[in-house]
Order: sequence, then C-alpha cells, then structure tokens
Amino acid sequence: MVEKLRLDKYLWAIRVFKTRTLATTAIDAGRVKYNGNTVKPSRIVAIGDKYDIKTPERNWNIEVTALLPTRAGYEVAIKHYLDLTPEADKLPANRMGESFYTGKRLSKTGRPTKKQRRNLEDFMND
Repeated sequence: MVEKLRLDKYLWAIRVFKTRTLATTAIDAGRVKYNGNTVKPSRIVAIGDKYDIKTPERNWNIEVTALLPTRAGYEVAIKHYLDLTPEADKLPANRMGESFYTGKRLSKTGRPTKKQRRNLEDFMND
C-alpha cells in the first residue's frame, strides 16, 4: 500500500488529466483547489481530502477514498475517489460548440466544384 503520493500523479492516475504534465500545469494555474486554496503539484494526497478541479471538459469535486500510484483502467480508477460533483457541473462546459460559427463553410455548399461548373457552363451555352 502506498503511503505518500503527489497530487499531480494522483490526478493523472485517476484519469482526471490525460498526462502528468497537464495535471501539473492545471495545478500551477490554480485550477485545483483544496479547501478553497490553491495547492502545489508536490502536495501529498491523503485519504479524505476533497479537491475542486476545473478542466476544459467539466468541473470536478472529488474526495479521495484510496491512493492509486500508477495509472489504471477507468473501472479501477473510479474506485479510488468519490465524485461529489453536482449534476449541473457534470455536463460538458462547451455546449455552444455545435451552433457556434467557426468561419468555415459547410461541406457541399458554397462555390461549385470544377465538374459542377462545367456542367453549368454546358447548360448555359445550350
């Protein structure tokens, strides 16, 4: 059983972040809070700690139930924390992305293809 575990390694192991570097960057940026205070990536995680985590995908409120020293599958990882996140925060943060105009035109719209242009010219010349 592991007795000491860094916070960045723990968040990576339970699959909140895809890489340890992303976990460290988020902690340094102040997106991970313990009791409302920012923490350092080297903070030792203890059972019973509660963390508020903001990721681009969603917000997390977790309580540590066990320590996981290495990254494991999702089924194993979810047994090592308790998700206290309200249902409203579990939804993805970027819901407006489907209707947001990116500046790109939709496929098959806009300018005609070369073949379509030739067919149109043939039709107009006849």
